[in-house]
Amino acid sequence: MAEYIIYLFASLCAVTIVLTLHEFAHAFVAYKCGDPTPKWSGRLSLNPLRHFDIIGLVSFTLVGFGWAKPVAINPENFRKYRLGLGLTACAGVAINYLTALLFYPLYLAVTFYMPSVPFVTSFIGTFLWLIFAYSLNFFVFNLLPLFPLDGFRILDAVNRRRGRVFRFLRNNGQFILYALILESFICRLLVQVGIAQMGWFDILGWFMQFATQILGWPIKALWGLIPW
Repeated sequence: MAEYIIYLFASLCAVTIVLTLHEFAHAFVAYKCGDPTPKWSGRLSLNPLRHFDIIGLVSFTLVGFGWAKPVAINPENFRKYRLGLGLTACAGVAINYLTALLFYPLYLAVTFYMPSVPFVTSFIGTFLWLIFAYSLNFFVFNLLPLFPLDGFRILDAVNRRRGRVFRFLRNNGQFILYALILESFICRLLVQVGIAQMGWFDILGWFMQFATQILGWPIKALWGLIPW
């Protein structure tokens, strides 16, 4: 029971950092590209309370995928419209990968060198690992081309046409997203009660595995060069 409480608290702290850095990156890049809207709306801030979306936060805590409140921007203010739109859309996922890159060696340092202190060592190690894992998960999750995720905004920046597929993703992306999250939650719940086969149908779970194993490999390989 104590270990589960430690995990939940570490998870909440990790989610707070990952979401806040992601949204701040959007706001900062948009501001630097010429749009003052994020600053006027109070989003050019590292205060987590300015960025949280309660449904996205609960989703992240339950299934490891979620979202924060989108940063309001006005692309018409960008000095270069499509460049500003593209850079702003990519900023969040870029900072997520950088976060994973910087926090993984901290996790290794705690694992190999921190003296064992009951609960404290467990919390710090779990906290650092979850920042690494959640950052990669958020990186992959946000590249899905579903509104309002960053993948759709990147698609919007590079796509000059607004065909039926684009309009479908724009109008229905959020509902598809909710359906995927609900499906993932149900699959994991069924696995917990003993139906292990349902894990094969956890679509977002496969994205998590891809994130931590494939995209995390270069980071692990880089820091693995150090003789810890």
